[in-house]
This record gives sequence, structure tokens and C-alpha cells, in this order.
Amino acid sequence: MPDVLRLAHGDLPLPAFLPDATLGVVRTLDAADVEACGVDAVVMNVFHLMQRPGSSTIRALGGLHEMFGWRRPIMTDSGGFQAYSLIRENPRYGVITDRGIVYRPEGSQRKINLTPEKSVQLQMAYGADIVVCLDDCTSAEAPYAVQREAVERTVAWARRCRQAYDQRLRATGQGEGERPLLFGVVQGGNEPDLRRQCAEALLEIGFDGYGLGGWPLDAQGNLLADIIGYLREQIPPEFPMHALGVGHPQHVVDCYRMGYPMFDSSMPTRDARHGRLLVMHEERGPLVGDWFSYLYVRDEHLVKDGRPVSETCDCLVCRRYSRAYLRHLYAIKDGLYNRLATIHNLRFMMRLMERLREGDGER
Repeated sequence: MPDVLRLAHGDLPLPAFLPDATLGVVRTLDAADVEACGVDAVVMNVFHLMQRPGSSTIRALGGLHEMFGWRRPIMTDSGGFQAYSLIRENPRYGVITDRGIVYRPEGSQRKINLTPEKSVQLQMAYGADIVVCLDDCTSAEAPYAVQREAVERTVAWARRCRQAYDQRLRATGQGEGERPLLFGVVQGGNEPDLRRQCAEALLEIGFDGYGLGGWPLDAQGNLLADIIGYLREQIPPEFPMHALGVGHPQHVVDCYRMGYPMFDSSMPTRDARHGRLLVMHEERGPLVGDWFSYLYVRDEHLVKDGRPVSETCDCLVCRRYSRAYLRHLYAIKDGLYNRLATIHNLRFMMRLMERLREGDGER
């Protein structure tokens, strides 16, 4: 497993957690806040960005890095998961065909067409450091026939993505140190044979890294550890694997132990805005047992609690503000609460990455 990815906008040390900046923003924070948390890279989403603010606006502003004021790497997701969550669950919003995705925004007569070629072309035009192939996402519980069809479509789309990527590189003349990396996404649900078939087909096409496709949890919210571990075994260790959508701290540690060095999720920042703060119990040591917990800022017993959110945390919030003050901000619905809480939870995730790099994640 590599220790670092060499990218056009700087090195990305591994393991790495990439906060979701889906629409070009980590909600409630600016780029300086995100940098101060120790974040090395963020992930944005082409499916949403092509709608808002729109491709012409992004290009006019000089690409995603200039728009966000971000100097470090950006990974762009292709939109496959969004198509799954919007269209597979609500067919009135569009259709997924072998050609690509057709999406009809609610309350609009406009149709959005997203093909594998367009997805790659947009991601590269936006200036992404890591480009992700468009894939056909399914739920883990979907029938075998649905999973097989999704695998066939994902592989076909990946081949088209690779062709579009290579054509763009020839047109731009980007060299090895300048080009974005291209990741394929492995689908197959909970079916080991389909996961293996998909992985083998994508390896034959050839990518710089691979992503864990599909929702990583079961209906009870438990990590699908067996299939996730099995999939890692199908990809040679020299290729990085991104655990797409994995952001629960214990799930991150579990996937890291299986060989996954990259993660992204909106969970830490969403939890922060909803009053759930992450607390790391020790600064060092094995990440086993009850090594972290949640602090719920709405709890009445925090009204006069002058302690920081976490005694072990070095973030701006824990250095300067009390639990009681955060609870006060949350109670009066002041926007400062969202900023401070998000900073804290992001710093927790960055400190977790530091501890994994130092060996605390080893069993």
C-alpha cells in the first residue's frame, strides 16, 4: 500500500480522510478553516457541480481550486452514487441506461444528461487531481440479476471513461507529473463472484486506483466487513483503494486494517451541525475498545460545563471555547456554532489519520 499519492496540487499522505465539499464548499467553513484543520484534500461532486454553479461558471472562475480558494488536491466523484440515491429510489427523477444517466430535477422541465465521457471530461476540465469513473451503483441487498447488470454497465462505462481520459490527455499534453489520477469503482453488492469479476475487468482496463462501490453498510448500519475485506484482496496492494462513503471513525479504522488508505464522508461535518461532536479519549495508543465517544451539545448537563469538548484535542475550538459556550451557541441557533463544531469534528478525523500513520491502528 503506498504511503503517499503524488498529485498535481501536492502530495497526499496516506491514509487520508477527504471531507465532502460536494458543491464546492465544506459547509460552514472557508478554505482557510479547512487548511487549519490539517486537511490534505477534499472531495467534490461533478453531478451536483455541473448543475450549480454550472460548468461554464466553474471554467470562467479558473476551475475548482480557484473557485474554492484551495491550494491542495481535489478529488471529484463522478455522480454514480447520486444517480443511485435519486433515480433508483425515485424513478420519476430519471433513468439509467447503457448510454448514461438522464436526470430530471424536481420542478424543472430541464433534463441533465451525464455519460461516462462527459463525466470524465468535466472532471478534468474542472482541474481535479483525482478523477473517478462513472459507475452504476446498487444497494447491497439488490437481487443478483440487478447486481450483475450493474457490474456489466460499470465495466462498460469504465472502459469508455478510460478512453475519454486518454483522449483528453493527448489533447492537453499533460505529462506524468501533471495529469490527474483516474480511479475505477468496483461494484457487485454482496456477491463475491461479481465483485471479483468487476475487479478483474477493471484491472485489465487499467487505473491508478480503485474505489469501493455501493453503500458500505447494511440495513442496520453495520459495516459490510466481509465483502469489503474480500474486495481488497482482489486488488493488488500497490494500488490505493478508496472506501467511498466510509466516515464513521470505527469503520474507518476497520477498513484501514483491511488495507484501505482513503476515505470520504459527509458524516463528521453533518454530525457536527446536528450537535454530535467526536471525542477522542487518548492522544496515543492502540485504537481498540472505546477509544472515542460522542458529546451531544444539547444535553442539559453541559449548561455550566467549562471544560473543552475534548481534553486531548488541539483544535481552535478546544483551545479556546467551553462545552457550555458551544451549547449556548447551539441553543440560540447562532451560525458560529456550526463553524466551530465542524472545525472540531474535522480536526478529530485528521488526528485519527495521524494516529493511523503512526501505527495506532495496528492490532
